[in-house]
Amino acid sequence: MQSTKENLQVLFEDNHIVIVNKRSGDITQGDKTGDKPLSDVVKEYIKDKYNKPGDVFLGVVHRLDRPTSGIIIFARTTKALTRLNKMLRDKTINKTYWAVVKNEPKKATDTLINFLKKNPKNNKSTVFYKETEGSKEAILHYKTIKKLDNYALLEIDLETGRHHQIRAQLSAIGSAIKGDLKYGFPRSNKDASIHLHARKIDFTHPVSKELIHIEAPVPNEVIWNACS
Repeated sequence: MQSTKENLQVLFEDNHIVIVNKRSGDITQGDKTGDKPLSDVVKEYIKDKYNKPGDVFLGVVHRLDRPTSGIIIFARTTKALTRLNKMLRDKTINKTYWAVVKNEPKKATDTLINFLKKNPKNNKSTVFYKETEGSKEAILHYKTIKKLDNYALLEIDLETGRHHQIRAQLSAIGSAIKGDLKYGFPRSNKDASIHLHARKIDFTHPVSKELIHIEAPVPNEVIWNACS
C-alpha cells in the first residue's frame, strides 16, 4: 500500500526538513514506471498543511529501494538541501537498518568489506572480493540482535552507501533478506516488500545544529511485529 498525504507518517518536520517513514512500494522520486513518487506526496502534504500557493520546493536528499521501508529525509529549503548533500558526502549522517534473514550469519557480529559492481540492465549489484574494473568498495557492520523462530533480526550500520549494498552483501554471506528474490531469497513476500527497514538516523540539523535522532516504527506485519 503506497503512501498518500492522508496516511503519510511524518516523523519530524520544521521549516527546513521533513523526515518520513516510507512504506514499502513507494518510489522516492519519479521514475520510468510513472507511478506517483513519495516526493510528490510530501509536497502535497506541505502545500495543504501550510496553505502554500504555487509550487512547493522539496529536495530529495537520499533514496531507498522501492521494496524497502523506513526513514527518508527531504529538504524544504535549498540551504538545507545543499548542506545535507554535503553531509552525505562527508558521511556525517549515520543510518542504521534492520534486516530479517532466514539464514543467521555464522558470526553474530562482523564487518563486511567487498567491492560492488552495478549492472544497469538488470538493476542488480554483483559482489566481488577484490577490486574489479568498475567496482566500488562497500563496507557495512552488522550484528544479530534478535532470534525469531525461523528468522534472525540483524542491525546494520553502513559505512558506504552503494547500490543495493545491504541486499547484495548479506546475500553473499548466505543470509539473503526475507522476500528478496533478486538476491536469492526463495520466496517473495505477498506485498512485494522485502524485510529491510531504515530504522534509525542520527545527524546534526543542517541549519539549527541541534542533534537529531529519529527511529521509524517497523511495518505492521507479523514478523516485523515480532522484532520490535
